[in-house]
Amino acid sequence: MALFYHVDAPADRLEELAERLRSSDAVEAAYVKPGVDLAVQRAERKTVPRQAAKTAKKAVKKAVRKAGGTVGRQGGPGGADPAAVLNDMAPDVADAPPVTPDFTARQGYLDAAPGGVDARYAWTLPGGRGAGVRVIDCEWGWRFTHEDLLRNQGGIVSGTGSTDTGFVNHGTAVLGEIGGDVNAFGVTGISPDAVTSASAFSIPTATAIRNAADRLGPGDIILLEIHRPGPRATGAGQQGFIAVEWWPDDYLAIRYAVDRGITVVEAAGNGAEDLDHPAYDTPQPGFPAWWRNPFRRTALDAGAVIVGAGAPPPGTHGADHGPDRSRLDFSNFGACVDAQGWGREVTTTGYGDLQGGTSQDLWYTDRFSGTSSASPIVVGALAATQGVLRANGRIPLSPARSRQLLRATGSPQQDAPGRPATQRIGNRPNLRQLIPAALQTATWVGVQFRATLPGGRTGRWFTHSWPAHWHVVWTVVPTSPRPGAPQVRWKVRVERASDGFATYWIDVTNLVTDPVDFEARFAVLGW
Repeated sequence: MALFYHVDAPADRLEELAERLRSSDAVEAAYVKPGVDLAVQRAERKTVPRQAAKTAKKAVKKAVRKAGGTVGRQGGPGGADPAAVLNDMAPDVADAPPVTPDFTARQGYLDAAPGGVDARYAWTLPGGRGAGVRVIDCEWGWRFTHEDLLRNQGGIVSGTGSTDTGFVNHGTAVLGEIGGDVNAFGVTGISPDAVTSASAFSIPTATAIRNAADRLGPGDIILLEIHRPGPRATGAGQQGFIAVEWWPDDYLAIRYAVDRGITVVEAAGNGAEDLDHPAYDTPQPGFPAWWRNPFRRTALDAGAVIVGAGAPPPGTHGADHGPDRSRLDFSNFGACVDAQGWGREVTTTGYGDLQGGTSQDLWYTDRFSGTSSASPIVVGALAATQGVLRANGRIPLSPARSRQLLRATGSPQQDAPGRPATQRIGNRPNLRQLIPAALQTATWVGVQFRATLPGGRTGRWFTHSWPAHWHVVWTVVPTSPRPGAPQVRWKVRVERASDGFATYWIDVTNLVTDPVDFEARFAVLGW
């Protein structure tokens, strides 16, 4: 990443500058990066009075019907409104009550599987509220003074937070899902004992991600609440927006974090895109020669957990967005999408449509949506799991192990009309499965290889693709008897070949003059 530089210039000069830079022998690559946005479809009418918003929505629906389209509730089985936006809630103008009610009964995502992630089960376990885990949310704005976000908050650790109401509501809603305080009012986060902080995109996105990674360590989590217009973007809303790892500098920033043992949870994006489409195999003009499509996870793999948006159980808040855990129409999908969370009807802090009034510190919503609402649910589930591991004296999940367990456990994705489960957004986490799977361990022994070494010689062998979370001990034992003195000595060195795998290098020295037959034995003490 030290080889990357960020250039600011007027929009009408960017392509010209990139071409001039590419012509220099000192420049390997130069590309124009599209603007980044929240993984929600934002609308300017988000701040207008509620009645005006309703009038505008009716006008849009009337126009759609006149054009021959069908209109149902956003994302519902009646057909998606092509002009619909997510998170267009207007705050209720009525004053908030003296004491905020307890809204936790409305947080269905906390409930037992398959409807929720079973956070209440995790809370019965030591560490199951995320104790000892640090989470940094990367986006634009937050309200850390909110009445339900006063504990375990680390504030903004990089960049400058936005004061834009849309950005602030969004970040506040995200933090409520993960770390809403434990009290008798409002909401409760999935992992309320985790320390949640923020890294603001007032600076370039890759810089914000790296700054966040530098403040965290193995077992901690970074959340990326952003997406960008990809090569198939249409210009109509956020159609064609994709996960940011597709751009080389963001890819490297994510990989930097993952290589430090930090799990990065990345919104898949709300572009209704098939991330397996061959268009994503073609680099943007000016990409470096080493770039390959990271969505393939072959030549390049950022190592992030990518999250899609699934429908909540029908009847949640009186709405029906299709079968539970089916892909919502706006959610990106593909083989690289690891897990899903609720993409509709999420009750959390911010926005003010559930409880409004004059003080934004008392605002709550029932309708937070998008891959933006889905991703914090996965973050909360992972933080709860990491907290249990820490409480049990176990090593934390590596990013690769996190991804593996999310795919191996959970409540399966369901079909919906026109949105079959083959359009993959993955399983919804189930902490009653995820935590025991993370705690599971086993022990066994074996022989990895046998060899012969001439007298007085040293040889080196390596054995690769061992899961890095396994505890492995190596011994080398002669199999040709020669009593009276030691025959061999050995030294084991370890290469962390990737986030998920280790390579063991074993040097064996024959201490006698005769050839020695030996075998290299392993003992897996736990995994």
